[in-house]
Amino acid sequence: MSPLGILRRHRVAALLGAALIISPAVVSLAQNAGNGGLSNVVATTQTPVAGITAPNGSFAPTVAATKPAVVTVTTVMKAQPEVMSEGSPDGSPFGGNSPFDDYFHQFFGDQGMPAPKTPPQQQSPRAEALGSGFIVSADGTIVTNNHVVDGATSIKVTLDDGTELPAKLVGHDAKNDLAVLKIKANKALPTIKWGDSDKLMTGDQVLAIGNPFGIGTTVTAGIVSARGRDLHSGPFDDFIQIDAPINHGNSGGPLVDVSGNVVGINTAIYSPNGGSVGVGFAIPSDQAEKVVAKLMKGGDIEYGYLGVEIQPVTPDVANAIGLDHPGGALVSQVNDGSPAAKAGIESGDVITGFAGQDVKDPKDLSRAVADVAPGARETLDVWRKGKAAQISVDVGRNSDDVKTASTGNSSAPGTEQGSRAPAIGLGLMDITSDIRQQMNLPETEHGAVVASVNPDKPAATAGIQPGDVIVAVNQAPVKSAKQVTQAISQAGKSGRKSVLLLVERGDTQIYVAVPFANG
Repeated sequence: MSPLGILRRHRVAALLGAALIISPAVVSLAQNAGNGGLSNVVATTQTPVAGITAPNGSFAPTVAATKPAVVTVTTVMKAQPEVMSEGSPDGSPFGGNSPFDDYFHQFFGDQGMPAPKTPPQQQSPRAEALGSGFIVSADGTIVTNNHVVDGATSIKVTLDDGTELPAKLVGHDAKNDLAVLKIKANKALPTIKWGDSDKLMTGDQVLAIGNPFGIGTTVTAGIVSARGRDLHSGPFDDFIQIDAPINHGNSGGPLVDVSGNVVGINTAIYSPNGGSVGVGFAIPSDQAEKVVAKLMKGGDIEYGYLGVEIQPVTPDVANAIGLDHPGGALVSQVNDGSPAAKAGIESGDVITGFAGQDVKDPKDLSRAVADVAPGARETLDVWRKGKAAQISVDVGRNSDDVKTASTGNSSAPGTEQGSRAPAIGLGLMDITSDIRQQMNLPETEHGAVVASVNPDKPAATAGIQPGDVIVAVNQAPVKSAKQVTQAISQAGKSGRKSVLLLVERGDTQIYVAVPFANG
């Protein structure tokens, strides 16, 4: 089993299952009982406790204030065929089918993960799953992970005092992996307050609260190990990495600071063995709070959509296109009929701002566009062929089968050696009718086919491969191997340190900045 995976729900016939896992981990969510007594939590005297500095020598005041608002979430799933294989109590290495199956295959497919065995299917009479959550309002509004409740036919919440209550799903968002539940308790319930995750620094103390393995509400302590982790599980990955132990059943539980405020929602772990190894991940509260506020109004969330393939602007790319510093999102391809295409966005544009916000990298653009309501008219700041410009765009709706921005990488067949481009180590060929047929290229395809790559030259280091088709050099279209060679040579004579190639590989276009060799 590969060591990294998104928290998955275990489905066990007639038994209480675990939750979701990014390899095999699951996290739980906990809430606190309000602000009572929190003024005394943080003291000036810091005493080492079990290798961690705790206020007043103990985290007990923080736990007392937060634990009553943490709940256990139990779901019942539809009976369905189970594909049994070795590796887990129910036979499945990931615990059965879940909405994350496609993600696992995509994320682990290139990492040598063996395919599971697929014996005959068996019918599960009942499947249950376990996670955690926390109460954010006294009327019974609860936050948890979407993967904890996804596909559930019924949801039950167990309060800290043991009270069991049915829960209703108010809203959910798979892209952010968040869900909001509602229970009726006929009394005011203890709550936990949102904290400010933006103020978290590497090394800050945190507590994770949840119900691992269904043994009961459990508190673990640790520190913030890193910020801004991208697990490639969705467009909004910005995880807080922690070393506080979290396990199956912790999914959806709160990560709290020493003042008892929620700074994250425990969601996933890195695990080579299915248990905690001190590498966990939580959704930042500043991200979660905004999504939860929308979900509390009911239903799903619609995200904005541009329809561009984008990539980072490296120093070599910036130099090749005349930008004074690397930054922004380089458009490698514009999807036909997309809002970006209708607005006039072109391949080779560098988007440096969106809706008044600076765009420092592709992730900035993806998040900014996704946060805009479909139909809104926004302004893009663009660097195009050495000049700054502004373009208005009508933001579209991002459905489940499209991405605001993405990158791709596929292979193409090799070809024979031809003319050699100067300084960077490429052998090029014109696109003849035979090559067009062999490579299944459309009649409209023009450029030069990469026939060979010198492994000791910069083109190989930059990732150019035999079979790539070069369609533009320094943002100018090319139609032949000779034009490519001339354009690269001209770029070298102009004093540029690198040349920018637009490369087509399969169905994907990507810009590659290739530095010139010395001598």
